[in-house]
Amino acid sequence: MKTFLQHKLTIAVWLGLAATAFPQVTGTDHVTVPLSDPSRPGTVKVNLLAGSITVKGYAGKEIIVDAKARQEEESHGHRRADTSGMKRIPNTSTGLTVEEEGNEVSISTGSLNRPVDISLQVPARSTLRLKTINDGDIRVEQVQGEIEVNDINGAVTLTQVSGSVVAHALNGNVKVSMVSIEPNKPMSFSSLNGDIDVSFPPDLKANASMKTDNGEIFSDFDIKIEATAVQPVAEDARGKGGKFRIKIDKTTKGTINGGGPEFQFKTFNGNIYIRKSAK
Repeated sequence: MKTFLQHKLTIAVWLGLAATAFPQVTGTDHVTVPLSDPSRPGTVKVNLLAGSITVKGYAGKEIIVDAKARQEEESHGHRRADTSGMKRIPNTSTGLTVEEEGNEVSISTGSLNRPVDISLQVPARSTLRLKTINDGDIRVEQVQGEIEVNDINGAVTLTQVSGSVVAHALNGNVKVSMVSIEPNKPMSFSSLNGDIDVSFPPDLKANASMKTDNGEIFSDFDIKIEATAVQPVAEDARGKGGKFRIKIDKTTKGTINGGGPEFQFKTFNGNIYIRKSAK
């Protein structure tokens, strides 16, 4: 607990310095977070209501956080009184909160309606848990570890990442390029309204589960499609005032290079692209 309190105090001091260094000019808060044990990989969690998240791996041992409030010309849904002869004063506060305990760093902002964009530099070997809801994309580059991202109203782009990935974008595309993968780790790539476009090393071994309701599936891997017929699923709700229904799943299953852990690719309105990355 002592270490946690020390780190929390350090971060508060940095935030105070940032507010002094950027007095309503850039709206940027800058924080450097030391890990409790720099010899071990850390876990970084970011949870935003509105804003983008950008993460880049680097050779250092600290988490470097930059938060910038996005300026809007008009307030959303707020009626204004007469402002004739008055100057608009930008609201540059981010409400940034950063906490570190036991090599786990949690990042959030106090902004409910105004987007705050978060940019991070993290040690190349890190675990990421990233989530944003509105007005922003998620981008990750050159990070090795367990990566889990969820963007409700934006796109997800992961570039030159290694390890394992779970990536979801409700209303956006998911584009991922992997340099290497963690053996025997299942992965998942999904969207409701967007394409799934993932590149893997040519020696990938996986069991692929692929489903798109209103799109097509493409791959330059030699995927061996399972010949087993899909079994229909019967649902009988007539005794409860409902209907009798038979459903046949649209999922296509196959193996890549002899098979391996399960990789799921799923979208409702979009195409699926499973690519071999360049060596």
